[in-house]
Amino acid sequence: MPKPSPDRRIDTFEEFWPFYLREHAKPRTRALHYFGTGLASACLLFFVVAGNPWILLGAPVAGYGPAWFAHFFVEKNKPATFTYPLWSLAGDFRMTFSWLTGHIAEDLVRAGVHAPVR
Repeated sequence: MPKPSPDRRIDTFEEFWPFYLREHAKPRTRALHYFGTGLASACLLFFVVAGNPWILLGAPVAGYGPAWFAHFFVEKNKPATFTYPLWSLAGDFRMTFSWLTGHIAEDLVRAGVHAPVR
């Protein structure tokens, strides 16, 4: 599946999803995203349980920190968050869910990523 050109905007999440997976082709990039998503989710859970609103400040740092590190130093591309912030957030949770349920390999193949899954 071809990558959208920079001058062509993606209009639907279903069109965005394969693009998102291609931007996360390397296993270490995905692993750092899973880690960040887990940390951010833990922050949100802790907020719900403890009721401390200050913990909400940690959620974006915990989630985006490892993810952006992965893009800049592992994948060496621009995070999709910069262009598609809401779809990128949804994509991150969908990718993590796909990994947790054992479907990430087939999703990657459908998106045209043929890198090792790990």
